[in-house]
Amino acid sequence: MLAVILHIRPSAMSYFGFTLLFKLATPLVFAALSQMLVIMLGDIDLSNGSFVGLVTCVTALYLSDAPGEAVLIYALAIAAYAGFGLLIYVQRLPSIIVTLGMSFIWLGTAVILLPAPGGAAPDWLHGFMNWKPPLVPLPIWIAALAAGAGHLIVTRSSYGAVLRGAGANPRAVERAGWSLLGIRAAVYAAAGLLAVLSGLALTGLTTSGDANIAPAYTLLGVGAVILGGGSFTGGMVSPVGTVVGTLTLSLAGSLLSFLQVPPTWQIGAQGVILFLVLAGRVVVAEKTP
Repeated sequence: MLAVILHIRPSAMSYFGFTLLFKLATPLVFAALSQMLVIMLGDIDLSNGSFVGLVTCVTALYLSDAPGEAVLIYALAIAAYAGFGLLIYVQRLPSIIVTLGMSFIWLGTAVILLPAPGGAAPDWLHGFMNWKPPLVPLPIWIAALAAGAGHLIVTRSSYGAVLRGAGANPRAVERAGWSLLGIRAAVYAAAGLLAVLSGLALTGLTTSGDANIAPAYTLLGVGAVILGGGSFTGGMVSPVGTVVGTLTLSLAGSLLSFLQVPPTWQIGAQGVILFLVLAGRVVVAEKTP
């Protein structure tokens, strides 16, 4: 996709061009990594996008004038994330139902706080999201650092093996002496933290809050995880693949615009692109010995 874009518009092969192409991918990277952690446990999070929207509202309303209150709300929201992760495990409830219910709670709370788009992002947050570091645009730096950190923690570390094992074979992890309650609380709390970072990044880019700004993040995050090599069976995820999948999905909209596909067709065309990529992944997997 990137090659086609650069062929159609060679000027995109520049610092400014890459910034425009990947600027809006930054918050989606964090949202997709948040979804990846939940999928790693064999669950799915349908509240991801609504939660990001709530964070944008809290950030736009409180972070500039009352940073202490904003941080307290973030902490309570992350604790709630960990809480419903434990509820799913203890009560043996379907994660798809619990998180769907939580999505309405997050959305309702956001609408109560900010009925219409508004508020303002702190100057420091807006300035950081528009910072121009040397050599490589900020979205690429953030994506690379997020992928690297996720790879070291989830894929390469011994604790990461335990976390993946909690999704793939929880009984074996429990027999080894690990607390599944503690693991699930930690993983869901980390997912909540990444979703908060997504909301902060999105507010810094848009400079305001909106309860309905990120509903697509839920399914885009799932698509990025699966596109990057993840599986719903639990334990099989790739932080690097998830980040690459996110950037791929972000490029899809730009590619369709450069190909002059009408906006009314773009959503369906993005779905076709995702389907073709996933189908290709299945074919490659079947041919690999």
